Amino acid sequence: MDIAIMGYGVVGSGVALLLQKNYESIVARSMQSSLNLKYILDLLDFPGDPFESLIIHDFETILRDENIGIVVETMGGLNPAYDFVRRCLLAGKSVVTSNKELVATKGYDLLCVAKEHNVNFLFEASVGGGIPIIRPLTQCLAANEITEVAGILNGTTNFILTRMIENAMPFDHALRLAQNNGYAETDPTADIDGHDACRKICILAALSFGQHVYPEQVRTQGIAALTTDDVEAAGDFGYAVKLLGRAKRLPNGRISCSVAPTLVPRESMLANVRDVYNAILVRGNAIDDVIFYGRGAGKLPTASAVVADIIDCAKHTTRRRFFGWEAGGTHFVADADDDAVNMFVRAIADDTDQARQQLVGLFPTMEEKKTASGSLCFMTGVATPRLVKQALASIDGLQVTQMLRVL
Repeated sequence: MDIAIMGYGVVGSGVALLLQKNYESIVARSMQSSLNLKYILDLLDFPGDPFESLIIHDFETILRDENIGIVVETMGGLNPAYDFVRRCLLAGKSVVTSNKELVATKGYDLLCVAKEHNVNFLFEASVGGGIPIIRPLTQCLAANEITEVAGILNGTTNFILTRMIENAMPFDHALRLAQNNGYAETDPTADIDGHDACRKICILAALSFGQHVYPEQVRTQGIAALTTDDVEAAGDFGYAVKLLGRAKRLPNGRISCSVAPTLVPRESMLANVRDVYNAILVRGNAIDDVIFYGRGAGKLPTASAVVADIIDCAKHTTRRRFFGWEAGGTHFVADADDDAVNMFVRAIADDTDQARQQLVGLFPTMEEKKTASGSLCFMTGVATPRLVKQALASIDGLQVTQMLRVL
């Protein structure tokens, strides 16, 4: 069986390398007589590269070759990835991708095309990189009703927050360190604004709860506005601040889905996930809590997940693997501001004592910590963020400097 790779960046080159390095064991597990990497599609030439002879620049070469049974998409983004992947599926070629934006935005459409043409569209590497999560959700935990999935889904932001917590390093310094170490891109927007984690929680939510969840339906907040005062105050309450993607089923059958800096109890395993590592917690009605932990990115870890999907496709050439989700809708995802949680608040007031009296009246179960600056720092007790915001806005002379959810 012949294979093509589209996109020869970090992940694509890792896939080529791993196919070569572990060729004999990969072929044996694929139940094929051979797995031949035939083409690598990219805009650039790679003179001197071990796979230089396989580089092509015309997508139609892959599409026209009837011997290509599996196409690996590691280009990233939506254009031209969506068009290329869809046309491959229409041509009867199975597709494996690590492209989280593609799956989060167009996953349902592409799964439908794959089903219609009896081929596979697999994307294990799109969420956890080298951390296995798609198969466990769809196979090992299939007997469960999933009630919640939450996780640290972005290594860049977790590295930054680790440095802010452990070294009292300001956000901009920690970001610069992440860039210097190769953990953050020159333009880190997708990471620090939460878009990367948003796409991943969309995929996890769709797999867990059975309907497509679009990125625009997820309330998304990044970490750029966090300060060392915020993480220090959270620590005083016994919490660590983590950027969490979270989706959970509500009593009315809808789901709440969000990405936001969140206070996590120190005794939680999630609170102790450091640096570029990721962790995903799945809560089911039979297994309670299960956590998947490891490197969420990187050349060979991500390539490992991609190649596992290649093996799966090779083993299912005459039948497709049945998994996926239904179409989404506007009614399925509730506004995250209507999901009752405990809220952490830092604020300054013109008259601190008067503001404190009003706060106790509004939040009878609030827990406060004294600060050296005299500012107000407290947890509200369980309430919807919408009502918390309305209550805080009713206090004259109160300026909220930070408000975060508590896990």
